[in-house]
Amino acid sequence: MTRYPHLDPRPFFLPGGKTGCLLIHGYTGSPPEMRLVGEYLAGQGLTVAAPLLAGHGTDPADLNRCSWRDWTDDAARALAELQARCSQVFVGGLSLGALITLYLGAHHREIAGLILYSPALIASDKLIHLTPVLKHAIHFWGKGANADGDLTDPEAVKRLWSYENNPTWAAHEVLKLQRIVRRSLREVHQPVLIWHSTRDAAIDPRCGQMAYAGVGSEDKELVTLHNSGHCITVDSEWELVARRTYEFIAARATA
Repeated sequence: MTRYPHLDPRPFFLPGGKTGCLLIHGYTGSPPEMRLVGEYLAGQGLTVAAPLLAGHGTDPADLNRCSWRDWTDDAARALAELQARCSQVFVGGLSLGALITLYLGAHHREIAGLILYSPALIASDKLIHLTPVLKHAIHFWGKGANADGDLTDPEAVKRLWSYENNPTWAAHEVLKLQRIVRRSLREVHQPVLIWHSTRDAAIDPRCGQMAYAGVGSEDKELVTLHNSGHCITVDSEWELVARRTYEFIAARATA
């Protein structure tokens, strides 16, 4: 069902100061992929929350029972809980989590800033476009032996709790959310920090620039990495990612 089951896929919460950061994991993944960045931010005094999205962290069949609204609703609830504790909240997400981050940004203007890690605006696997039909015949398709093969740190994959296959019904929901978010990019006006790696094999190489050009924000930055795979929050450059994330937040947080 999953690789490295010693990891705990449950949500985590790290208490800190009045500035909060919500960290949202990716498709078929779980909160451990946000743990390194989260602990770094908490070490700088931020309050950090990383929710578990519906259908994740259990069994792939559970994910096939979910819609994209289940995921955005989960994130919105986690945002509200963090806002109840903090005076200002930033939101960051990886891959699908970045799509949800953009969705929240378009619907919650009070969010102080957005951090997009490998935003999955377009998937590299074209099979996703067949899922509206394919899901009626095949409920799962394998990720293959080279899943996460773009990671450069041999220890990075051991920081990932994820399903070993792709639930087809849920993949169609990702496709729906991609289309919705791409259409609403201009509605995002918060400061945005966008991360993209040239080694990323999971998303279209245009995604970083697409997010940068598409958002309506005046305060936006695109950072390109060259020694990380798709899951940049656990790979060779994660410390740079964490540090620059904190600097982005600290420069825009109110006292």
